[in-house]
Amino acid sequence: MGTKNSDLFSRYVWLIDTIRSHGRISFKEINECWKRSHLGYGDDLPWRTFMNHKRAVADVFNVYIECDVKDGYKYYIDNPDDLEGDGLRSWLVDSYATLNQLQADRSLEHRIQFEDIPSGSRYLSRILEAMRMGRVLTVSYQGFGKDVASTFEVEPYGVKVYNRRWYLVGRSPYYDDVRIYGLDRMKEVEMSEKTFSLGADFDLKDFFKGCVGVIADRRLTIERVVVKVYGEARPYVASLPLHSSQTELEHDSQSTTYTYYVRPTYEFLQALLMQAGQVEVVSPQWVRDAMKRLAEDILARYQ
Repeated sequence: MGTKNSDLFSRYVWLIDTIRSHGRISFKEINECWKRSHLGYGDDLPWRTFMNHKRAVADVFNVYIECDVKDGYKYYIDNPDDLEGDGLRSWLVDSYATLNQLQADRSLEHRIQFEDIPSGSRYLSRILEAMRMGRVLTVSYQGFGKDVASTFEVEPYGVKVYNRRWYLVGRSPYYDDVRIYGLDRMKEVEMSEKTFSLGADFDLKDFFKGCVGVIADRRLTIERVVVKVYGEARPYVASLPLHSSQTELEHDSQSTTYTYYVRPTYEFLQALLMQAGQVEVVSPQWVRDAMKRLAEDILARYQ
């Protein structure tokens, strides 16, 4: 009986995660890890299977496992920073690696807690299929504050997950512009027979350039924002940047000052507000004033 595709995928992820976590590891050590895993069931990992999985990992994940002959035939991930810097591949590997551990020991199920993602993710596979096939979607959508849902067509350009919600980035033929739709607000999604072509000039990363979250307000230009972080927020902001452009400008015993190149949308201000009173916008003045107004609104709620 052949191995199911899902099992093969789990094996590939297991191999990446095992080598990645060890840094450098011999085939003998890989085999011992294999026998201890739920995938090996105590049996050895055949050399031919290992080599087949090694090639498949390169084809499926674009991850290359190399062997250093001079270091005792130790295997390692070539350019591991590329894997860590790729959000999708890293998320897939981490998710499946965790699933492998849960399958290995069911007693861990009650010791690992995940965040719930709103139910709109059930349409994700259909949207991805439409993206792959270049097909227009017919979407029944009820936005926040709307009493009833409306139905319209969308050309699916891309998807993004942010703050536990999935979003569809797509062109509205009716409005002739690119808009963002929350999957959790979709009542029904159908793939139509109509086709579309993704413009060669569209790039999802460029679309969200300078954005924090999913508000891609092109009316706001990308600006240099200087923020000073105080107290207990310092290690949190240092380890989990508010935006990929975060760069340390200076620090002293009391604070750390960062620069950001962002579109100062409401979501960026919200990210700052999550640090409560431990952040201060230094410049530009209009962003500093916007934060001050938000702080005054919060204070007014408690007076």
